[in-house]
Amino acid sequence: MIQLDQAKIDKLIYHRLFDEEGGEPDLNEAPYFRENAEEEEVLKRIFLKPFAQTAATFEFMHEVELKLNPLYSLSKGLENGRDFTETSQLICKHLHQVSRHPAIPGGDLFIIAFQDVQMGNAVYNALGIYKIENKDFFLETAEVITGTPGLRIKQGIGGKRFDKACLVLFTEEEAYTVLMMEKAGSETDYWQRAFIGLKSKQDDVNHTNGFLTLTKNFVTQQYPEEFVVSRADQIDLLNRSVDFFKKHEQFDKQEFENEVLQDAEVIKSFHDYNKQFQRENEWQLADQFDISAIAVKKQQRIFKSVLKLDKNFHIYIHGNRELIEQGTDPDGRKFYKIYYDNEA
Repeated sequence: MIQLDQAKIDKLIYHRLFDEEGGEPDLNEAPYFRENAEEEEVLKRIFLKPFAQTAATFEFMHEVELKLNPLYSLSKGLENGRDFTETSQLICKHLHQVSRHPAIPGGDLFIIAFQDVQMGNAVYNALGIYKIENKDFFLETAEVITGTPGLRIKQGIGGKRFDKACLVLFTEEEAYTVLMMEKAGSETDYWQRAFIGLKSKQDDVNHTNGFLTLTKNFVTQQYPEEFVVSRADQIDLLNRSVDFFKKHEQFDKQEFENEVLQDAEVIKSFHDYNKQFQRENEWQLADQFDISAIAVKKQQRIFKSVLKLDKNFHIYIHGNRELIEQGTDPDGRKFYKIYYDNEA
């Protein structure tokens, strides 16, 4: 999603949040001073690299008016020249106000101003906000003083997966582009709704995600209800759907239907399901858009190509549907006949 090569850390500060009984946040009064270029690279790897594989985009929103969204207003103020330390303290206080609940833990809050973060073919300034509730254990080798090597067990931050984080890219659009991550199973409603205030962005990334989700649900749910198809037929259609997105740089809905769905009745069923799906999910999917390669890569993992037969066999179907046949023998036992050229 983003590239780290050109990115630079402009300023970094961290504050301490406490749980409901811990009182007001502990606010730092000055940004952290980085000593050398190596340290900067480590910090970039920790705080930016996790966003490189993010395959969903969001934007700020508010039910009444966008400027009433606190984090949007604070981000906009920072982009327009407001003092970084002051802004970071206000962001921390805003998070403290919306997370006063016994189930919400405290933690360290890192706030970072970035420059030249690349997304697509453009570079942007960005604001990173990271809440770390749980630290990782790691080993540190101690200096040899007495002739015996020593080890120390410490706790710290590695950046593999933050408890909660967002990256605000100051794109040209009024609402900016927001990337977000969170650990599964954590209390997140306050983070997404009350703290950030976001909604899915209408862009190529989410159009790609949305259309692949729509297609998967149609093939696995609606398609077998309306048509007499085997599980192998479903897998074949799923494979052809993903292959279309992998082979094309631009998506055209009519081209997809003609090349992948092919049958007129299946296409009509898909049209009806598409309308229902978008209405129920409150999505607006475009009929033409640039395909996001990283979104395809992420979605491909949930397009199952495994044919499971009782508890005895798993058949992985990746290619030509004509090389597998289904039937029933005279005793009523079902079977699949598979043709192949080479055995590995």
